[in-house]
Amino acid sequence: MRGALLSIQRNGVAIKGNIETKFDDPGFSSMNVELRTKLDLYGNIVRCKSMPGIQTRHQGIDVVLIRENMEGEYSNKEHEIDHGKIENLKIITREKSMKIAKYAFDYAVEHGRNKVTAIHKANIMKLGDGLFLDCCRQVACSYPQIEFNDMIVDNASMQMVSRPQQFDVLVLPNLYGNILSNIAAGLVGGAGVVAGVNIGDNYAVFEMGTRSSGKSLMGKNTANPMGMLLAGCDMLEYLGHEGHATMIRESVLNVVCNNKIQTPDIGGDATTTEVVQAIIDDLKPKTKSWSVSLVYM
Repeated sequence: MRGALLSIQRNGVAIKGNIETKFDDPGFSSMNVELRTKLDLYGNIVRCKSMPGIQTRHQGIDVVLIRENMEGEYSNKEHEIDHGKIENLKIITREKSMKIAKYAFDYAVEHGRNKVTAIHKANIMKLGDGLFLDCCRQVACSYPQIEFNDMIVDNASMQMVSRPQQFDVLVLPNLYGNILSNIAAGLVGGAGVVAGVNIGDNYAVFEMGTRSSGKSLMGKNTANPMGMLLAGCDMLEYLGHEGHATMIRESVLNVVCNNKIQTPDIGGDATTTEVVQAIIDDLKPKTKSWSVSLVYM
C-alpha cells in the first residue's frame, strides 16, 4: 500500500481495480478506506445514465451520486465493549458535511444540473444526520438557481427503484451513498457498466462505480470491461485529454450499445477479450492519422 500511495502522491492521479475487503477477519482493515483517508479523497462521484442498447427495466435515468467519503459508519471506530456487545461510532462533522455539500452544488452548476437532493435519516438520527442535512440546507441558500430538496434514505431507496428519473444530483453521507450508488448502477445495467472517481483537493483515483470485487468472475473471461474503460476516459478528461477520452468513450459505446457485442451480465454472450478486441478494432481507423503524422515528423 505504501508504494501505491507514494505513486499517487507523485502523479496526482491513479486508476485502480476494486480491492476486496475481508468481512470475516476483524483485524483486516479496508485498503479502500485507507487509500481514501490518507489521500483525503473526501468525495466519491458516480454517474448512472441509461444507455441505449442495454436492456433495463427503466430508461431515461441520468443521476449523479455524490457521496461523502471519509466519515459516517466508515470511520473505523468500533470496538467490543463486552462479550457479544459491539459499539460502532458514526462520525459526522460540520466541516466535512459542508465541504461535500458545496462540492455537490458546484458540480450541479458546472455541469448544468438543475436539482440537488440531500439523502438522510435525520428523523431518527437527529444529531448526526440532522447536522448533515442542516449543512446541505445552509449551502443550498447560496445557490438559489439550483432546486434543493431532501429525502429520507429508506424512501429514497424505494423512489430510486420505482421512479429514478426524478433524481438529478444526490448528495449523501458515506453509507447511504454506497448503497444508493449500487442501486442506481444496477438500474442502468449493473456493476460492469458504471465508472466512478474518488476526488480530493490534490488527488483523484478513478475506478468502477461499484464496490464489487468481481472475485466470482476470476478466470472466466466474462467480466464486463466497460466500467473500467469508461473510468479511464474520465481520467483522461481530468488530465485535460478530452479528445482522446471522447474517442475511446465513443468506441466503447458503439461496440457495446450499437453493435451489441456484450458480456453475459448485460445479456450478451461475448467474452471480455472479444469485447476489448472489438473496441480496439473500432478505434483503429480513428488513429490512422497519428501514424501518418509520426512518419513525417
